[in-house]
Parts: sequence; C-alpha cells; structure tokens
Amino acid sequence: MTIMAAAGSGQAWPAESAPAKPAAEAAPRPAGPDLVTLNFVNADIEGVVKAVSEITGKTFVIDPRVKGTINIVSVKPMSRTLVYEVFLSALRLQGFTVAEERGRVAILPETDAKLRLSPTLGSGERAASGVDTIQTRVFKLQHESATQMVPVLRPLIAPNNTITAYQNSNTLVVTDYASNLERIAKIIDSIDQPNDSDPIIIALQHASALDVAQTINRLFAEAAQNQAQGQADPTQRFTVAVDARSNSLLVRSGDSSRLLRVRQLVAILDSSTSVAGNMHVVYLKNAEAVKLAEILRAIYSGDLAGSQARATQPAGAAAPGQTPSPLPAQVQSGGASSGIIQADAATNSIIITAPDAVYNNLRAVLEKLDVRRAQVYVEALIAELTADKAAEFGIQWQDLTGLGQNTAQVFGGTNFGTPAQNIVTLSGTPIAAGRGLNVGVVKGSITLPGGAQVLNLGMLIRALESNANANILSTPTLLTLDNEEAKIIIGQNVPFITGQYAVSGAATTPTPFQTIERKDVGLTLRIKPQISEGGAVRMQIFQEVSSVQDSSNASGLITNKRSVESTVLVDDGQIVVIGGLIQDSFKDGEEKIPGLGDLPLIGGLFRYSTRQRTKTNLMVFLRPTLLRSAQSADSISRDRYDYILGEQIRARPAPNALPDMGSPTLPPRQSAPQPGAGQAAPPAPR
Repeated sequence: MTIMAAAGSGQAWPAESAPAKPAAEAAPRPAGPDLVTLNFVNADIEGVVKAVSEITGKTFVIDPRVKGTINIVSVKPMSRTLVYEVFLSALRLQGFTVAEERGRVAILPETDAKLRLSPTLGSGERAASGVDTIQTRVFKLQHESATQMVPVLRPLIAPNNTITAYQNSNTLVVTDYASNLERIAKIIDSIDQPNDSDPIIIALQHASALDVAQTINRLFAEAAQNQAQGQADPTQRFTVAVDARSNSLLVRSGDSSRLLRVRQLVAILDSSTSVAGNMHVVYLKNAEAVKLAEILRAIYSGDLAGSQARATQPAGAAAPGQTPSPLPAQVQSGGASSGIIQADAATNSIIITAPDAVYNNLRAVLEKLDVRRAQVYVEALIAELTADKAAEFGIQWQDLTGLGQNTAQVFGGTNFGTPAQNIVTLSGTPIAAGRGLNVGVVKGSITLPGGAQVLNLGMLIRALESNANANILSTPTLLTLDNEEAKIIIGQNVPFITGQYAVSGAATTPTPFQTIERKDVGLTLRIKPQISEGGAVRMQIFQEVSSVQDSSNASGLITNKRSVESTVLVDDGQIVVIGGLIQDSFKDGEEKIPGLGDLPLIGGLFRYSTRQRTKTNLMVFLRPTLLRSAQSADSISRDRYDYILGEQIRARPAPNALPDMGSPTLPPRQSAPQPGAGQAAPPAPR
C-alpha cells in the first residue's frame, strides 16, 4: 500500500494502489509542520484527488471520463502550497486538466477545458503565477500580421488547445496553459518588432525626385519585375515612390544593404551643378508636348513676372485695381535668366532649361498633367416606330358611246383619285390600274378625235385598305477621349441644285449650266464629352437623321430631317433620352359631285371617299460608358469584334452545286500580350 505521510500530524492516509505492486513503506516523518512527502505509485486518480483535497482544502468535481492512475514520487518533503501544482502537472501528463468555477474545481479532459469558464487576459496583461491552468489570452500585434503568425505559433501550442487570428484588429486569441502562454508572449514580443522594410524618406535638394526615381527604377528593374511576377524573396522587396510636393523619395525594401546603396546613389545624383540653367529633356507618355509646353511657359512666365514685380515695387505703391505692369523684357524674349521651354513634336518631348529649383516645380506640374486621359464610349439608340393605315372606296363611271363619230354625241361621267386610279387614265392604259380591288364594265373600244384608241370603260368600282408598320432601330457608337469632339456620318452624299442658267455661245442653242452643292443625307452624330470628378459625363450632342423623300420634284430633292442639339449630364452607364417625336395624324377626305353626291342611296355613285391615319414614335437615347484603363477599352473592342465575326460566319452561303468562292471574314482575334512577355500570345481558340 502506498503511504502519504503528513509531517507533524502523526497520521497516515492510505491510498489505493495497483494490486500488482507491493505496498511502499511510509516516508520518514518530516521535520516541519507545513511539509509533506508525496509517494504515489500507480495510484488511482480518485484516491489521489481525495488525498489532495484533504491537503489543500479544495472541493473537486470529477468528470466520469477521467480514469487512470498517477505516479508522484517526492524524495524530499515539499510545502503544502506546492502540492496542488504538482497534482495539476500529473493530471496534464494524463491528458486532464482542471477548471475552477465558483469555488469548485472540475477535473475534466483537456479537450473540453477551453469550453469552460477560464481566466481571460487582455493585451499586455500577465497570467497569475503559481497555478498552471487553462487560460485565454489576447495578443495585439503592432508590426507583424496576425494571420502570418498563426503558422509560426501553432506547433508550439498543445493539439487540444486553440489559436485564432482576427484580421480586423490584427490580434491573436490563444487558449493554452498559463506557463505556455508566457512562453508564447515572449516569442511574440521577439517577432513583433519594426523591421528594415518600413519605408524611409530621402529628401532631395537639387535634383528632381521624379527623374531620380525613374533612374533608380531602371537600375533595379529586375527586382521590380520579379516582385510583379510573385517570384521575389520577401526580403528582396523593393519599391520607390515620389512625393512631388516635398521633392522626396519614399523607398521601401526588405534588404537593409539595398537601402544603403539607394541612399548612396541618391546622394551622388542629388548634387548641384555650376551651370545656371540646366537642360532637361522630358518624354511625355500621354499628353501632347506642344500644348503642354504652352501651359508650362505661361506658368513660368507668370511666376517670374510676379516675383520680379514684387521685388522692384516699393512698399505701398500698388493701389487696388491698378493695372499690372507688362512682363520684363528678359521674360518676353526668353533669355537665359528666364529659362527656355520648348516642345519637340516629333518625339513628343519637352526641353526645359531652367535652374534646379524652377525645374523641380515645373517637373512636378508636368507629372500631374501627363496622365492617361479617360475615354468615353457613347452608344446612341434611335428607335422609330411608324404605323400607317389607309382606306379608299368609290365608284366612277362614264359614257363614251358614239364619241369619235362625225356627229355630236353626249359625253358624261365621273373622275376621282390620282391619275393611276381614275377611270379616264384606265381607259387609255388598262395595265395602269391602281392598287386594291378594281371592278369595271368594258364595252369594246372607241376612237377619240385624233385617232387615239381607248377602252369604252363605262363604270369602275375601286376599294382599297392598306396597313403599313415600320420598326427601325439605329445604334451608332463613338469612342473618344475626354473633352475631345468625335463625329460619325453614315449615309450618302447627295447633290442639290443651287442654281442654273444658260450660256449663249456661237451655237444657236444656249448651253445649260448648273451649280450643285453636295450634302450628307443619312445619320450624323457629333459628341464632345467632358468627365467630371464624380464620374458623371457632360456631353454636347448634335444628332441628325435625314433621308430623301421625293426625287421627282422639279425644284429639287425633298428630304426628311430630324435633328437634335443639346447639352446633357449623364452618369456612367446610364441611359438618358435626349429628344423625340410622338405624332398622330388623321385624314378623312371625300370627293363628290355637288348635289348628286348628297342624294340618299344613289349618292354613292357620285362619291369617292379616302381615310388615312399615321402614327409616328421617334425617340433618341444616349448611354455613355467611361473607359479609364486599357483593359476596359479592350473588353468593349473584343465584344464588338466577336459579334461581327459571328455575323460574318452566319452569313456564309450554304454549300451547293456552285463553286465556293469564299466570303470576307475578319481574322481570328488575338489576345493581348501579358506584361513583360517577349512576344504576342497565340490566337485565342474559337
């Protein structure tokens, strides 16, 4: 039987032991009243818990799943205050732990301890020393990423305990034993330190930060390319940014030696020169050099004139509203002291000759103006719906019996409608009958005075009803730069006679002469967009739709014209209506013989009725789309390209007995080359 002896008590508490082991002898009596000697060999957990409870005075609650034996051997007596810690260490080796709740100590498996009430410490708080129990601690990181710290700390935490990263506050939540939490805290303090990758600021005194940044990026182009492709070592990261306002460089790198080399290089480049005005050539990427040079000259000349005027004008000499003095002669003549700003249109570059301080200011302005301008893709939707209904009904008759004989005869009849619809015309040319139902009575033919032979058409009944609908949708599209006007014309160039006269010459017949002016007839769209900061588009619009209605007019061609000219404000991708026409016309006509046409019943023999209704709906819509990058413009181009290519493929003639002569087709579209690629990508599969 294993014996645990309490010094100074004169008593011994037996504890159950494994039957296979012999009983151990009682330990020597300790010399002090607060010292005990523990000696448990394969002792059942419940028996050990009972003994520890007697020593510590704690109340224990044992989970039914807690089973097994414990070995505790102490050669020397120990203080009663250490018995509880030794007991916890023995439980931990068996996979069990304790959770203290309201004066009770629950003994349960380690996997369930994180779900029970346990001490929770915030960032910066330390665990209470003396008791190695399950605790939860929150670590707030200052420099490193909490997500990246999880794989580093996970192997150091017991498998049954947890570690979680919260990205929003960059914190770690760790649940583990108090002793291990202290070790984790030391590891986090050692890792969460500022490193050499934090950006540094290098202020320049003479050179332009923009020019120096371009030089450094070219020297470290290989590192930047590897970083863009994700192949660079994190310690080899390298980034250079420019602050034009302070003329400084912001450099960041994971390698301190590289930062040192950059500092040395910048110090060499940022050196003053003995020349009063240095010559610099700036190649533009987006802006137009000629226009930008005019803006820079105006800025520089104005600043120089103002500074010289302030320097030479006595104090208090300027009065409110006084006319400013003209520019100094050296500014107007472009002398060396005022600098030179010249544009080279062939290479789209600007040459600036000015002192370093002036050049740095102009270079900062130039960098902000030389940006990629946004583009606007405008779709104009012209929808036209026309419905035309007409009806005609009438009776015409005539009596030509005996007409053309030598003796005088009576002639009578009615004549209504257009020349192609009346009975007189039909009598001369039977094939010219009008549209609709034509029913007549023919009595042979007669000879009119002059020898003309016509049909003796005695009566004609005509009935016609027509119904015509038209649905036309035109979608002209334009792509233009911001604040640049674009125009598209789709139609014909039609000649219009503006004057004519005859030139008398040697011949007897005068020579006719005409003056002609050609005009575009069709669809015309002219747009000038201007993009605001919020993404809305202000557009000046002119749209015209015209067509030739009649070319038989003796005075010239008759054209239909619908145009709208306006200035609107539209959000990106929104559809707005800029104009339209809704017209509904009704015509009711009647031709009749006076008096006879009003008679009841038989009056219909002397009337001809027509009725017509025309409805026209014309609307013009507009939808702008902002294209701020090359990818967005390429997306629209690819969509339209694929659409036309598909239409061409569907329009190919079906194979038959005729030889295949081929049809024009766009070549397959090729995908854009990837950045840094040495050659274009192969054609996209179809």
